[in-house]
Amino acid sequence: MVKVGSRFDLRTNQAPDAPETEGFEGPKETHGWVHSYETGSTVDGPGVRVMLFMSGCFLRCQYCHNPDTWHLKDGTKIELSHAIRRLRDFAPALRAMGGGLTISGGEPLVQIGFTRGLFSAAKQMGLHTALDTSGFLGQRADDDYMKNVDLVLLDIKSGDPDTYRKVTGFDLAPTLRFAERLNAMNKAVWVRFVLVPGLTDARDNIRRVAEFVAPMKNVQWVEVLPFHQMGAFKWKSLGLDYKLAETPVPTQAQIQAALEIFHAAGCRAR
Repeated sequence: MVKVGSRFDLRTNQAPDAPETEGFEGPKETHGWVHSYETGSTVDGPGVRVMLFMSGCFLRCQYCHNPDTWHLKDGTKIELSHAIRRLRDFAPALRAMGGGLTISGGEPLVQIGFTRGLFSAAKQMGLHTALDTSGFLGQRADDDYMKNVDLVLLDIKSGDPDTYRKVTGFDLAPTLRFAERLNAMNKAVWVRFVLVPGLTDARDNIRRVAEFVAPMKNVQWVEVLPFHQMGAFKWKSLGLDYKLAETPVPTQAQIQAALEIFHAAGCRAR
């Protein structure tokens, strides 16, 4: 069983027999691999929410604060039916507080079958649902999947393709295609942009994100998230090369400067 905890807890080798993450889809899975879950979140969608952090991610972001979510084997294997029962326990309070369920990771779209089933169950309980994703695997989320998602928290990590590849190791284009599809669907979106001094904070990089997002009427907010070092210990514990060990957190002036770029482009940013 996954116990309530924190996204900042280090979890490793909880399911050593789990499949490799690369290439995994699990379109009809009755079980999944979960890093952790939190109750009482107020920043990952409207109201008070349960946050479920799935294991498995293809990207290798330099600033990732949860590198222990990259591999399925580091998560705890749980049955979908069990996850639904636990969510049902929270449902009355979540409805009363105008909240719901947010599924994050890792990358929720790695485990498309498990998250599909849980979102569907959440909607049957009358809960608001949110998907926190990089959008890199957005093509996996078909229209049937998306009908049970009320809000997408979309991480657009950079606007410049070269910077995006430097940050993540992968291409920017799939994320932009997913964003355009969400706009065409008029699906509510909060765009998230992590501000990392010396990596993502170039004015042109921010401006490209702002100008891409600004015309999209479905984007309710752009959230500038300051880089932090709270996950640095995980990189060290896992023996990974953490290139941002000496990177400072952004100053208030740097955060304000980024917000002004988004505001100038016409984005509603905070």
